[in-house]
Amino acid sequence: MTTVKVFDGHNDFLLRLLRDPANRETTFLTDTGQGHLDLPRMRQGGFAGGFFAIYISSPAPAPETDLMAQMNNPPYALPLPEEVPLSEAQPVALAMAGHLKWMERASDGQFKICRTSAELRHCLDHDIIAAIMHIEGAEAIGPDLDALYLFHDMGLRSLGPVWSRPTAFGHGVPFAFPASPDSGPGLTAAGKDLLRLCNRMGILFDLSHLNEAGFNDVAALSDAPLVATHSNAHAIAPSSRNLTDRQLGMIRDSDGMVGVNFATGFLNADGRKTSDQGFDAVLRHLDHLITQLGEDRVGFGSDFDGAEVPAKLKDAARLPALCDALRAHGYDETLLAKICHENWLAVLERTWRN
Repeated sequence: MTTVKVFDGHNDFLLRLLRDPANRETTFLTDTGQGHLDLPRMRQGGFAGGFFAIYISSPAPAPETDLMAQMNNPPYALPLPEEVPLSEAQPVALAMAGHLKWMERASDGQFKICRTSAELRHCLDHDIIAAIMHIEGAEAIGPDLDALYLFHDMGLRSLGPVWSRPTAFGHGVPFAFPASPDSGPGLTAAGKDLLRLCNRMGILFDLSHLNEAGFNDVAALSDAPLVATHSNAHAIAPSSRNLTDRQLGMIRDSDGMVGVNFATGFLNADGRKTSDQGFDAVLRHLDHLITQLGEDRVGFGSDFDGAEVPAKLKDAARLPALCDALRAHGYDETLLAKICHENWLAVLERTWRN
């Protein structure tokens, strides 16, 4: 395996810290063999940085095991969870932002929250893990948008208006297979205001989890590149969470970006969450996305610590094996560098404008 610097479009490591805050030092600073990420395995695998998601979990449905069983046996169509109130979401989001700030301090200079493109490039040049504070589902902002300024001051530079449930700003796609992303209405009036404010502040507006009508609204209103941080190709795996070729064409025309999601339920052509396959499904999605978007608009959006991933990619330490598989597939070093980190840095420069 040959180590290459990898910048990643999405992970849920902060959720692991939130669920066990008393042990966060062990979880982050040591290789426990649990989950997908920690500081030693990031170092080992060339994980140079990525989007660290602040995400508010939905209340667990009563028959949770039945829902998971359905997702393992397509076809399925799960109901959307209910909206999470601002009063419940905001304290959790602040706690997760605090965990990210703690990671920066506890790393002894090995990990930094980046607010500008110059800081990102400095970190990659000096082997400092570069973190972007990202909100996945904007329940913690509130329709008056005042909290967006506060989170921006804390370091927020990327935001998705929805997870797969409704918010005050729009509607997420339900988890369904096979299914179209065309489900439900578009952005609300508050969602359009949120988009305009994100554009003015240089905050990336993430399209992953947003339904097709909302996607269309963003494409019509945004003056920034269209970016889906962790989504795959609907033509390869017809999950509601994946992007159609029409959507990919709109992303291409905006000079935007897609990060390939390693979640097996969105990778596999049959929709099953089996993880015993190799890298073939990742390669099929990459090939298709490169065909639709071009070589300069594709990267990784792993969903580490938030999804079941292929067994050969069991954690960040295995990223070099993925890179070797791309080489064996015929990707040269120039293309490999683009996919692994250069495309992400370029689209963030176009989006943040600093």
